[in-house]
Amino acid sequence: MPALSTRTETFTDSVIRRMTRVSDEYGAINLSQGFPDFDPPKAITDRLAEVAKTGPHQYALTWGAKNFRDALARKQEHFSGMKVDPEKEIVVTCGSTEAMMAAMMSVCNPGDKVVVFSPFYENYGADAILSGAEPIYVPLKPPTFTFDVDELEAAMKQPGTRALILCNPSNPCGKVFTREEMQIIADLAIRYDLFVITDEVYEHILYKPHTHVYMSTLPGMKERTIICNSLSKTYSITGWRLGYVIACPEVIERVKKVHDFLTVGAAAPLMEAAVVGLNFDDTYYQWLQEKYTHMRNLFLDGLKSAGLSFVEPQGAYYVLVDISEFGYTDDEQFCIDLAKEVGVGAVPGSSFFREDVNHLIRLHFAKQDETLLAALDRLSDIRRLKK
Repeated sequence: MPALSTRTETFTDSVIRRMTRVSDEYGAINLSQGFPDFDPPKAITDRLAEVAKTGPHQYALTWGAKNFRDALARKQEHFSGMKVDPEKEIVVTCGSTEAMMAAMMSVCNPGDKVVVFSPFYENYGADAILSGAEPIYVPLKPPTFTFDVDELEAAMKQPGTRALILCNPSNPCGKVFTREEMQIIADLAIRYDLFVITDEVYEHILYKPHTHVYMSTLPGMKERTIICNSLSKTYSITGWRLGYVIACPEVIERVKKVHDFLTVGAAAPLMEAAVVGLNFDDTYYQWLQEKYTHMRNLFLDGLKSAGLSFVEPQGAYYVLVDISEFGYTDDEQFCIDLAKEVGVGAVPGSSFFREDVNHLIRLHFAKQDETLLAALDRLSDIRRLKK
């Protein structure tokens, strides 16, 4: 057999998805892969039922159905204040995973470098490598997950650095970047002529008093910011795989071509149904914040009662729990034992860090009360794992 590509020879499977399989194997409550166990808004699923009978069932326009892009442009302007041209500045993709890949392939050349904050969502490094680029990691320092400006500048000014990836709010640590931090990143991006590729899938899952700052709205950043986002988390439809890229027309023209050859287009009936969600008024997003605040408080109170140490998330729906007391040197083995012996699925923190971090696990709390209470009941027995 001919040799396989050297570009992908260091890849492992996704640790997150692997831990879902471990959870399934042992019948554990899956708090590893970040998807909810409650239904999407009824208005969206009711519309999907109608679309199943009436269509559309054939290809939509490659870069997204017009009514979907129009609704998305209105929503983006409403929340960010930035006017978006639905004809020239949006591409609808098959989830934010494809959005990020299309963005990276549109701006990166072989041998370029891409700055990634650590901890990071595991796809970012792989996306850089698949684009022919080299990821350069800058640590976010716990417990506040702040960055050192000098370390960031040293990475951004390296020869060949093309872009920085910014996940805000952050998966896995729940950090919400302040306006001051965003301005520092923007100033450096302008100084060293870089793109900032933002992953904003948790833009509406925030905990007071934290607020979401859109990088593209900062002075001088609209032309060099590439927004990657999806409907998955905001509307609890992770399986629908509806994402998008928003950027200036010059970037979008290139993203359109990459997207066309990657996937042709997003699912036409799902776009049609999801337009309903994009047209929701502010009461939905207020309700969403209240719902996730309740889930966060319920779960974190339970972790405190169990005597576990963690970093309180400012946004998104994950919490990093410190397992130092249990005596494990292998956090993945801890997660396997946690699923097998305690009945709760988690993700080893080492899969998110470039640094040598083996004392954290990630749990998510996008679950119904009864699911979270059942998981907390099981976690009350977690010290049986202590070595």
